[in-house]
Amino acid sequence: MPFLKLKELQTKAPFAGFTVRFVHSATMTFAHWDIEAGAVLPPHSHPHEQVANVIAGEFELTIAGETQRLGPSSVGIIPSHAVHSGRAVTRCHIIDAFYPIREDYR
Repeated sequence: MPFLKLKELQTKAPFAGFTVRFVHSATMTFAHWDIEAGAVLPPHSHPHEQVANVIAGEFELTIAGETQRLGPSSVGIIPSHAVHSGRAVTRCHIIDAFYPIREDYR
């Protein structure tokens, strides 16, 4: 299926204040997040590389103990197994790319 419409994909809410639509390719997962202001992503890690692309809003992201406030056009690169967490300063839209594919998000 080479073409999808995000609005036609199922919405999930894996964390309080976070809703997401997942897109899976053969080797990658893309997460299209809508995040409520004040929502908190608890510290965690996973074996996947992750690239967080902030499309709208402000998100405070901590990667391996380093914290930055990201806004539109900002990118956070999260290495495999790095502990990371975050907090939505404002309502946000973020697109995450994961490699390899996130089977746990299917």
